[in-house]
Formats: sequence, structure tokens, C-alpha cells
Amino acid sequence: MSEGYFITGTDTECGKTEITLGLMQKLQSTGYSVLGMKPVASGAVPTAGGLRNDDAQRILHQASIPLQYSLVNPFTFEPPIAPHIAAEQAGEDIRFGRILESLRELSNRADLVVVEGVGGWRVPLGNDGTVSDLARVMNLPVVLVVGMKLGCINHAVLTAEAILSDGLKLAGWVANMVQPEMREQESNIVTLKREIAAPCLGVIPHMQQISADVVAERLQLQHPD
Repeated sequence: MSEGYFITGTDTECGKTEITLGLMQKLQSTGYSVLGMKPVASGAVPTAGGLRNDDAQRILHQASIPLQYSLVNPFTFEPPIAPHIAAEQAGEDIRFGRILESLRELSNRADLVVVEGVGGWRVPLGNDGTVSDLARVMNLPVVLVVGMKLGCINHAVLTAEAILSDGLKLAGWVANMVQPEMREQESNIVTLKREIAAPCLGVIPHMQQISADVVAERLQLQHPD
């Protein structure tokens, strides 16, 4: 069985990549060799080496050892749209078997692998299932990124309940201040701590340029349980 974490979020643009990078940095700082993975990415640019997604590139650069891009991001699509629609337009199937092959290869090269999902927990990925189905076959503890904004309590609680009902371990959740103008931020965090049956692993303040080091300093998770 692979060791590491699966990062999911309350929705898109909630900061999953930043938390992924910060968690990788946190674990690396405690002595682990850590690799990252973004199995499916939509929103990429053509390069001489093929399509490249910016978030996947950042995860690739955070890795403890040099890697091939295709291992980190097996399925890449150019338009920034729902991944199953992008796959259909490209005439491609998002195959979990190929993703698991990459995960096994990464797991053989490092102590831990941090996997970033796409969108939210129930995002469709094609014939093999949804993001939640992929997380189940990977069987990694889940970290939920909560994009702090109006409506996040409902999204966060429903997602946390779904993760647990799917039989996966919810290692914890991270409050990411994506909207600095959000009112009653602290009150919302208090409510989330009461309603989510997992620990708050950190609160990430809103920053114009967020770095892995800054996120790592604010995360309380040290290593897998």
C-alpha cells in the first residue's frame, strides 16, 4: 500500500495546490523524501515536450528527486474545463489503472507521495468513476482544503461527511483564506471545528504570493498516522 496523503477541496480554486506544496515541504523538512502527483489536470499549454499544467509543474519542482512530468501528471488536457469533458473532447479515457501505475512508481522512489485531486470530491473523471472513486482505490488518508468564503461551511461539512461515508480516513482539514474580505472568519473556523469530525491542521492567511515555506510553517501535520 502507498503511503502519503490525498488532497481534496471544497471546490475548484480553493488552494489545493498551495496546500499540496506546503505539505510536501513540511514533510520534507522533517526528513522524509516526498514526491507529489496531480493525476488529472485540465488547463495546460502546449510545449515542445507536450502539454504542461502549471500546478503539476510546481508539484514536479517540489519533489525530493528529479522526475518525469508524465509520472506526476499522467492525464493532461488543454482546455480549463471539467476533466471528463476535456477527456471526451480529446478522445481519451482517464484510466485509473494508468494513474495507479504512476503512483506505485512514485511510491517506490520516496517515503511519501502527496496526491492532489482535481476540483471537488464528486467531480466526474469518466468511465472509471469520480475523484472520490480514485481516492478510494489509492486508499490514502485525505486532507480537505476549505476555501474560506461565504457558503464554505455547507460545502466543507458535506465533503467531510462524504469522505468518511466512503470509508476513507479524513486526516484533517485546512482553512485557506481565499477571500480576505470574508466576514466573521474566526467564527466560521470555530463552527467548522465543531462540525467536522477531524482536526484543523492549519489556517493559511490570504497572501498575494503564497510559498510552500509559508504554508509549511502553518501546518501542524508532521507525518502520517
